[in-house]
Parts: sequence; structure tokens; C-alpha cells
Amino acid sequence: MIKYLLFVGSGGALGSILRYLIAIYINKKYSGEFPLATFFINITGCILIGLFTGWAERYHFINAEIRVFLITGICGGYTTFSTFSSENYQLFQNNNFITLCLYISFSLFLGIIGVWLGNFLSKI
Repeated sequence: MIKYLLFVGSGGALGSILRYLIAIYINKKYSGEFPLATFFINITGCILIGLFTGWAERYHFINAEIRVFLITGICGGYTTFSTFSSENYQLFQNNNFITLCLYISFSLFLGIIGVWLGNFLSKI
């Protein structure tokens, strides 16, 4: 278990650092209202998790340690949106359309409510 925690932690650190550096770079180049850095990071994170899981399935070269380093660690540290998107894709592939719609709807709605609630509670 400790070995897996180290793989996840080191991958997460790399993903977080990468996210931070990319956000700084994009925000220096772009000053519009659209959150371009977060959007770019979320979409590229989805591409990465798709590549990693696809390669793992196609070539069977990714063992459990590398999988948690790349997918849970790097992609998770880079953006959890990639995991959210991957889970929704799996629900779609398995024809779980009701669960898919509920997961997306509740995640977005309750996520926004959660940010509002946290902000509200911080002012009490």
C-alpha cells in the first residue's frame, strides 16, 4: 500500500506543478474573462487520461504501479475533471444513461452549491 501511495503522491505532485506552470503561462498571454487556463487544463487532462487508459487497454504495458502514477497521480493532480469525464465516458459506454445524466447534473449543481455554501460559511 505504501508503494502505491508514493506513486500516486509523486504523480500528483508532478501533475499539480504542471497545472500551476501552464496556468501561469496562459494567464500571462491571455487576459480575457473566459477562464482559458482552467478550460485548457481540463480538456488536455481529459485527452491525457484517455490516452493513458487507451494505451493501457490496447498494449497492456502499463502495470498497476505505472497506472496509478499516470492516471490517479499525474492526471488527478493535473485535474480531477479528467477523472470525472472518464467516469462519465464509462457510464456512456455501458449504456448507463440515467446514471450518466444524474452524475453530471448532480456534480455540476451540487458543486456550484458547495462553492456557494463554503463561501457563505466562511463569512459566519
